[in-house]
Amino acid sequence: MGSYLLCGLPACFTRKHKVAEAGPPADVKEMFKKYAEGGTHMTAEQLWQFLVEVQGHGGVSIEDAEQIVDQVLQRWHHIARFTRRSLTVEDFHHYLFSTDLNPPLGNQVYQDMTAPLSHYFIYTGHNSYLIGNQFSSDCSDVPITKALKRGVRVIELDLWPNSAKDDVLVLHGRTLTTPVELIKCLRAIKENAFSASPYPVILTFEDHLNPHLQAKVAQMITQTFGAMLYSPESECLKEFPSPEELKYRIIISTKPPKERREKKGINNRKDISAKGKISTEDVLGKEPPDLTANQADDERSDYDTSEHNQCDEDNTEACDRVTRASGTLAYKRLIAIHNGKLKGCLKEELNLQLEKVRRISLSEQKFEKAAVSYGTDVVRFTQKNILRIYPKQTRVNSSNYKPMIGWIHGAQMVALNMQGYGKSLWLMHGMFRANAGCGYVKKPNFLLKEGPDDQVFDPKEKLPVKKTLKVKAYMGDGWYLDFKQMDCKFWSPPQFYTRA
Repeated sequence: MGSYLLCGLPACFTRKHKVAEAGPPADVKEMFKKYAEGGTHMTAEQLWQFLVEVQGHGGVSIEDAEQIVDQVLQRWHHIARFTRRSLTVEDFHHYLFSTDLNPPLGNQVYQDMTAPLSHYFIYTGHNSYLIGNQFSSDCSDVPITKALKRGVRVIELDLWPNSAKDDVLVLHGRTLTTPVELIKCLRAIKENAFSASPYPVILTFEDHLNPHLQAKVAQMITQTFGAMLYSPESECLKEFPSPEELKYRIIISTKPPKERREKKGINNRKDISAKGKISTEDVLGKEPPDLTANQADDERSDYDTSEHNQCDEDNTEACDRVTRASGTLAYKRLIAIHNGKLKGCLKEELNLQLEKVRRISLSEQKFEKAAVSYGTDVVRFTQKNILRIYPKQTRVNSSNYKPMIGWIHGAQMVALNMQGYGKSLWLMHGMFRANAGCGYVKKPNFLLKEGPDDQVFDPKEKLPVKKTLKVKAYMGDGWYLDFKQMDCKFWSPPQFYTRA
């Protein structure tokens, strides 16, 4: 109901009018006409027949249908006692689009959850601890909790030592973000990990810690998660476990300690200066340059020899080496999904045949170049291994890239800034409403199978449309949402039109 002022001589009047609503669409009218048997009203018995035959409610009774009729009449006609116990076509229309009287169908996981993790798209966040932008916002456990309650299954934490180097903080390195304690984040994850879904939560670490703090992290994780923590029996997994096998488990994914990069003081600075320039990736939250071959050999030899030394009062250096080695080993045992280090050409890395499965991470720029140059190699890699894509460093305002290009190449972890805003994030949220919102969506078969001569799906190939699915969704107040879905690709963006 609305009103407007009508002025004229000799007086002004306030005139009321009612806003006209769009009537029931044609398909609703047809369904009403069929089950009302051509009449103007639908009885409770006729509504019961509709509920059983069309809605599939096998257990509903005529008494239940009578209760629905009463609720509809009371809600839209505002009377407690009814002169009739039947529905008009407008009442029937209101009932069909009532979210509480006619809620969505049962929210159940309907996809096969027994395939390896690499066969699923996974709901993935980027820098999950940030409240706002990537440069100066606060770090907190609050956005982690919100993400988990939404159903996000991959949480990223950047681990840094505090100023005293005796504790571990979570922050976006080399920025002005304020840190939060790691233990606070871990406790938030434990409390909320399975509030929205029973399927596994994966923690990806980008750590910048010495062996002593790695040992402390291992102790924190073990004490916090206990039996929830998944630790594989073998370091070399030939195939990832399935989401069904990993229900209610926490999984750690990062680079194994021996592959991690470590600063070497003056020598490292000389190496950097010799290169002549520092990229933007070195400035914002990235790890130091790689170990040289000699440094890596020295480090391994330190760990190997320390195992044979006796730790006594006169040999404190040997004690420190033993502590570092044992801490590194404890930390390494927690890593279930190894994040592989890229060595040389990306194309060769994608086609490298190893006895173990692994995860690699690419920035959106590197991934876009890979998709253009060798998209089929990316698809083949993601059939057994896991690919994570993360936003480029210049997205300081926590904006996001289009996730579709990652999904259509089989990338499982398309990481977006959950604190952001816009179409890309909405598309991500909509994607993972599927499969009961459990955070895991099975890849289509064309991304998983190989054809003759080991051919895989080519995202750039022009394919004929096999089938077009048109969906019209009523949004209320006469508004509809119309979109199409092709079964050889994904879906086209939705298009709105105003009235039926």
